[in-house]
Amino acid sequence: MIKVDQAVCIGCGTCVALCPKTFEINADGKSTVISQNEVECAKNAAASCPVQCIAVE
Repeated sequence: MIKVDQAVCIGCGTCVALCPKTFEINADGKSTVISQNEVECAKNAAASCPVQCIAVE
């Protein structure tokens, strides 16, 4: 399960740049998960997130 903590996300877009099939920036300017299929990519995005708001379980 890939999750983004909306309260922590700053909307920097790193995850979207790394995994455009998994994340997108929503209307609030925060990242949101659009697919659960790219787990390895999401792990890389989580490691690159400056505020560590992505959880991959």
